Amino acid sequence: MKFDAPATNNAIDQLKVVGKPTPRIDGPLKTTGLAPYAYERHDVAPNAAYGYIVAAGIAKGRIASMELSAAKAAPGVLAVINARNAGKIGKGKFNTAKLLGGPVIEHYHQALALVVAETFEQARAAAALVKIEYSVSPGQFDLAAVKDSAPMPEKSSGSAPDKTQGDFASAFAQAPVQLDVSFTTPDQTHAMMEPHASTAAWEGRKLTVWTANQMIDWGVSDMAKTLGIPKADVRLVSPFVGGGFGGKLWLRADALLAALGARVVGRPVKVALQRSLIANNTVHRPATIQRIRLGASRDGKLSAISHLSWSGNLPGGSTEPAVDQTRLLYAAPHRETRVRLAVLDLPEGNAQRAPGEASGLMALEVAMDELAERLDMDPIELRVRNDTQVDPENPKREFSQRQLIECMRTGAKQFGWEKRNARPAQVRDGRWMVGMGMAAAFRGNLVMNSAARVRLNKGGSLTIETDMTDIGTGSYTIIAQTAAEMMGLTLDKVFVRLGDSNYPVSAGSGGQWGANSSTAGVYAACMRLREDIAKKLGFDVANMDFADGMVRSGARAVPLAEVAGSEGMSAEDKIEFGDLTKKYVQSTFGAHFVEVGVDAATAEIRVRRMLAVCAAGRILNPMAARSQVIGGMTMGVGAALMEELAVDKKHGFFVNHDLAGYEVPVHADIPHQDVIFLDEADPLSSPMKAKGVGELGMCGIAAAIANAVYNATGVRVRDYPITLDKLLDRLPPVA
Repeated sequence: MKFDAPATNNAIDQLKVVGKPTPRIDGPLKTTGLAPYAYERHDVAPNAAYGYIVAAGIAKGRIASMELSAAKAAPGVLAVINARNAGKIGKGKFNTAKLLGGPVIEHYHQALALVVAETFEQARAAAALVKIEYSVSPGQFDLAAVKDSAPMPEKSSGSAPDKTQGDFASAFAQAPVQLDVSFTTPDQTHAMMEPHASTAAWEGRKLTVWTANQMIDWGVSDMAKTLGIPKADVRLVSPFVGGGFGGKLWLRADALLAALGARVVGRPVKVALQRSLIANNTVHRPATIQRIRLGASRDGKLSAISHLSWSGNLPGGSTEPAVDQTRLLYAAPHRETRVRLAVLDLPEGNAQRAPGEASGLMALEVAMDELAERLDMDPIELRVRNDTQVDPENPKREFSQRQLIECMRTGAKQFGWEKRNARPAQVRDGRWMVGMGMAAAFRGNLVMNSAARVRLNKGGSLTIETDMTDIGTGSYTIIAQTAAEMMGLTLDKVFVRLGDSNYPVSAGSGGQWGANSSTAGVYAACMRLREDIAKKLGFDVANMDFADGMVRSGARAVPLAEVAGSEGMSAEDKIEFGDLTKKYVQSTFGAHFVEVGVDAATAEIRVRRMLAVCAAGRILNPMAARSQVIGGMTMGVGAALMEELAVDKKHGFFVNHDLAGYEVPVHADIPHQDVIFLDEADPLSSPMKAKGVGELGMCGIAAAIANAVYNATGVRVRDYPITLDKLLDRLPPVA
């Protein structure tokens, strides 16, 4: 099915099942421990051996020697796989050749060997016996030190690296009010509950990998290219993923080494990355240095806006696209946005939840707060005056929907923004200095072609099959809701099967495109099934109604169980998106409001209240969507106040590479969170008229917290995270 025109009224618009708050149908499996995660698949891979990764102890150089004899002779050891005996490893789309290093070492904790043994404990003990001597090469590990010589990248993970419009330099110089500020955001790691883990087994030439992966088809393609085997000989299975946040978008070392190990020992092999390897071995959100310049008239209209961002990566890597939201969020006739990429010998930087906007809004929305203060203007009013309903860089391209102003005004009323004292460091609650802050939220709406197979079973139930994944986001439930709505069934009559490359290729989970795209694929498949049913019954497809397990046309009503018969019926189709994104800007918007307390003596920061107001198309399941938003808000608390991978700039690695040293928010850090969804259905996004919220909740929230801390204390911190040491000596004297 081709979607290249505004969606009209369809079966989804009945909203009998879709749009209703619905508990996740996979919840009982997870709460009872019955959900089959990759490392736990003992049923499908009996007699599995265990692999343990030996990782590089340097950041850059070569292996001078690797002594394996002691490890091979250790009890239970079946094999030690390394670059010498692994066979040829190809370069997949996402540079999977780097997943097993040697003799060249490109980053700290790069996998150099896999010890395979009868038990996990034996593999771990033998791995400690592998002795490696290194030849160390000098590396570059400090972004600030090479910032000024960093070139424009050949490729960017966002839009074009550099864009200009008008004459920024002249407009900024002539602006009556100017702001020129710089920010830093640190490297951050994915702290998902389930580590990267896989179980691999070969049957002849065919490989099956049960793995934790967000994008099944990407993983199949990369595994096939890496091993040099046909794609048809690779099967990936990932029905449940214990969190991903972008870190499991691609094939990683656990899956590849499990496959290599299983091939060598001739039996299934399990590999789970040690928690301490995840920060340095897998991808992370790269650090940024950002400079923002704003020129405005005294009435708050922006005349000039510039956003420059520097980030680093391994050779061949891409940038953190921290300027992308600045290209679309506010109007200004004179503009420039640029990204620069420094070559660093740190582990690979890549997508982490809301890549680009999460980092970029941490700077842009604080800068807007600072400009509002210089103008003696309410921060919301400043944003209202610079709102736009067209792409500022291409005025012929309108936003499909843009309710940013409504988000801010709704949030201000709900949060009690009128009680905010614009003068900082004026409000006390006992020992606490209290402040409010807000920020706009923006995230682009992406769509991906997506397919599904639907089966009308004997008895009238329905089965959905698609390789879409559920990473804790509620995919099972919204897909079931979509099918139930389309076919007139209750949820207990719909069975959903996900995360298997034997199923039709879906969008996968990432970029907040999954919910809208995958359900649109299910919609397409159900439409095909409805057409087949019409042909079978001789009905006019345009005048059929599906409800209560029946299909009706005119005076005739037939139970779906009767339609299915003893053999059942099946249909398969996919949604293919046309060029609407070229004609319209499809984006999601929101506004975050935060109240914090800062201890006047110790500088301890406590978030007291949080509110997010979102405009993100039709909300398919408000219960799951709320969970996604408050999860993003929680991650924003971490980004604002505590999360930072500490770089050893001499030896080139992230020092705090475990959950003891890398701090993330816990329950005690998070107050009650409110979420409001504006009533919105975007007919230009898909037949579902939905968008996504999985990443919008993290966009802007860190800036809202930073603005609240400033309002509470009068201390502006532009280097994240905002830790006690950056406040303590600058707080007003304790009365």
